[in-house]
Order: sequence, then structure tokens, then C-alpha cells
Amino acid sequence: MTAKVPDRDTMVAEAKAKAGLDDFGDTWFFAHIDALIPALNGEAKLSEAGAAYARETIVTSLVNRLRFVEMFKQHPEINDEKVEVAAVVAGLPRTGSTMLHRMLAAAPGMTGCRWYETKNYVPFPGEERGNPEPRRAEAKVLLDYMCQAIPELMSIHPMDIDQPDEELIIMGQLFSSTMIEGTFFVPSFARWLMEHDRIQVYRDLKQILKLLQWSDPSRKGAKWVLKTPGHLMGLDGVIEVFPEAKIVMTHRDPVQTVPSYSSMMANLYSMVSDSITKEEVGAVWIDRLAELLNTFVAEREKVKGRNFIDVRYTDQLSKPVEVGRSVLEQAGITVTPEIEAGMAEWIEANKREDRAPHKYTLEDFGLSRAQVEEKFRAYREAFLEKAPA
Repeated sequence: MTAKVPDRDTMVAEAKAKAGLDDFGDTWFFAHIDALIPALNGEAKLSEAGAAYARETIVTSLVNRLRFVEMFKQHPEINDEKVEVAAVVAGLPRTGSTMLHRMLAAAPGMTGCRWYETKNYVPFPGEERGNPEPRRAEAKVLLDYMCQAIPELMSIHPMDIDQPDEELIIMGQLFSSTMIEGTFFVPSFARWLMEHDRIQVYRDLKQILKLLQWSDPSRKGAKWVLKTPGHLMGLDGVIEVFPEAKIVMTHRDPVQTVPSYSSMMANLYSMVSDSITKEEVGAVWIDRLAELLNTFVAEREKVKGRNFIDVRYTDQLSKPVEVGRSVLEQAGITVTPEIEAGMAEWIEANKREDRAPHKYTLEDFGLSRAQVEEKFRAYREAFLEKAPA
């Protein structure tokens, strides 16, 4: 028997009691929770610790939603914030999107969602505006625990509470991003998400960016750089809600990305389940990553490639500042010497050789090179065997 999470009503009541609030605003995401719970209680094969974590994740997400709605009630001026998104970095996981995102966000006049903000995007009760120390302290405790639980984590995906990270963590708290399937083995829920509306979460994300901007006056006038491979699932939402943004697609051969990401997923699943095999991980994620790429190609074709920028992984490694300059210029940003210096400083401070190597093979996950090459043949021919547009 696997451990279970309770029904939605139980967790909603728990969140209301914890927050001392009862207004969730639009409850569109309740349907997502209802679709998620059966997957958690079945195919996720949760351990006792995993079920406790899943419950805590859902309740904490609901508490953040309650506090979010309350913040807008208490401070309606947040709605006056003007959010400008210069670029949205997408691409399959393990394609260098994190490196590109953080380098761009490090440039003067640019900003991104910091890791501690993605975990708690609403200031804690009583938190002084512009002084997020309570949230930073909680994030540090959590990150320390994660590094102890998964010693390989910093090699796989380096994190720092103050570094820009993926807003998919925020969107996951609305049960509408690939964060859920990246934390729990729930392929049926991933399928459900693909078959339902993926735009509303971006409308809510824009409101959350307004709150983050208002909460940190140092961001005044800055342009946002967003990033998550999960945006591949919702590019229609990106295009509708952030029409001015350039969509930056990072490209790397799936022969490398599929085993790398499968290794990351196997490590994360081990925190919540004792019985998900590497072969199960490989079988699910080779198909899922191919589906995300197919969605990207379809959405790109709908807009005839408008606002899309292609970046190859090999170019990021060999000439990162040049790539960053090109992306910013195409996004309409005047690249000053200060901006170039900011990107160069980030690269110098975050060299790959300063981290332990991340080791993996396709065969670890029951996959073969020929299998991956065939699955991604069309993508490889279109984007890896010709010069980027």
C-alpha cells in the first residue's frame, strides 16, 4: 500500500486555518487539484514521507494563494505596476537555459524571479516591504535540506536562494506547470494538463510579477527575463499574456538532454517514492520531452516564428556574452558596456568546472541512442542540423 493524501476539502480547510483567511479569489485551479489527487494516490507510489510532502506542498500553495488575494485587497496599488517582460527562455531541460537565464537577469536593468521568491511569492505577514529576510531564511533551511537529501543536486541544477530560478515553481503552486510532474511521478496528471486550459495560469503569473515588483522597489524600471522548460507546454499562454516578449529557444541534442533530465527526475522522485524505477522514468520522459518539443513547433508555426530566437548550447559554452548580447539586442535592449560587464561577471563567478560532474547514460534508464535519435529525428533535422535562424 502506498501512502495517500487527503481530499481537496480537507486541505483547503487546513490552509484556511493556517492562513487565517478564506478568500481564494477565482478558484479555477481547484479542478487541477481534483485531477492531481488521484494521480498522487495511485501512480506516484508515494512513501509516507512523500505523501506528507505532497500534502504540505498543496496546503502551502493554498496558503500562498490566500495571502496573495489578501495582499491585493490591502494594497490595490499593486495593480498599477507595469510589468515588462523582455524575454522568456524556454527549450528542453538541460539545454543551458538556466545559464542563459541567470546571465541575462544579472545584467543591469534586468531581473528574474529569485529562488526564495518562487517558494514564497507573497511577503510573510508582518514582513516589511523591501526586506524579505524571513522568506530568505526559510528558503535557506529548505535548500540545505534538499542538498542533504540529494547530494548530487548542486551538480545537476545549481541553486542559490538569491539566484534567479524558474517561475514554474510559482506556477506549480497553481497546479499548472511541469513542476508537479517533475516532483511526483504523475504522468496521467501531465496528460490532463495538456488537455485543459493553459492560459489562465499566465494571467495569474503576470499579477504575481506585479506583486514581486511592488515588494522590491529596487526592481523599479527593470525588465523581466522569465525561464522554464515548462513554458514549452504553455507557449500559447506566453504569447497571449506577454506578447511583447521574445521567446528564446535553447537547443541541445536530445541524445544528451534526455539522459541528463532522466537522471535529475530519478533523483527527485527518490525523495517522495521508494519504488519508481529508472526504467519507468526513462520510458515516461522520452515521450514527454518529445511531446513538449512537438508543442513548441506547433505554436511556433502558428505565429510563423515571430518573436522566436534560437540559441545553441554549444554557442552558449563557447561565447556566452556574445549570445547574451544578441538576445538582449533582439529583445530591444540597448546593450551598454555595463550590461556586458554584468553578464561577464556572472559567467566568471559560475563556471561549470567549479561543480562536480553530473554522470549518467541513456542505458541507465533503459534507453538507447538509436531510440532517442529516431524519436527526435524531425526536431534534430530542423534545429540542430542547420544554422540557427
